[in-house]
Amino acid sequence: MKQLTEQLAELKVIPVIAVENAQDIIPLGKALADNGLPAAEITFRSEAAAEAIRLLRESQPRMLIGAGTVLTPQQVQAARDAGASFIVSPGFNPTTVRACQELGIDIIPGVNNPSAIEAALEMGLTTLKFFPAEASGGIKMIQALSAPYTQVRFMPTGGIKAENIQDYLALPNVVACGGTWMVDKKLIQAQAWDEIGRMTREAVSLING
Repeated sequence: MKQLTEQLAELKVIPVIAVENAQDIIPLGKALADNGLPAAEITFRSEAAAEAIRLLRESQPRMLIGAGTVLTPQQVQAARDAGASFIVSPGFNPTTVRACQELGIDIIPGVNNPSAIEAALEMGLTTLKFFPAEASGGIKMIQALSAPYTQVRFMPTGGIKAENIQDYLALPNVVACGGTWMVDKKLIQAQAWDEIGRMTREAVSLING
């Protein structure tokens, strides 16, 4: 997990992607990688997720690829078999965490309260997704949770945009943010790869500026 956390910290933002057509991930992954963001979290919100992970792993072998919205051990297995490097879940489910630990794949489960954080710590996890970030109190809530849980590193996701990502990244316990604005579903459906590339460049410039 330490290596994954270091990779996230270098990237600062992870594009959270939902694709309906698995083939779209090939030009989409190229647009991300070519414009300075070699990372993707492909969510299991569509049937195309596992195939999209496999295609992206083949076309961008060096990219950091996660599987998101993973809810079951079966999805964990499918994601790992397809080539995912790590798992992200919206909440903290001990069954899903155990499945990841048994398969030897890192997981970043979702939390937004002290009880879930303590359950995660009990299973040896210290890098956690703060979700849904804005709806759960945003920056103020992370600051409040960071006080008693100094060892936890958060990856806020949900409501993160170009307008507020720098404020989140300025928090010492935030390792990276999950974002969708540069990979908006409408842009993917329109196959607007140049526009996605332009927005990716802007995002990279913003977080590194």
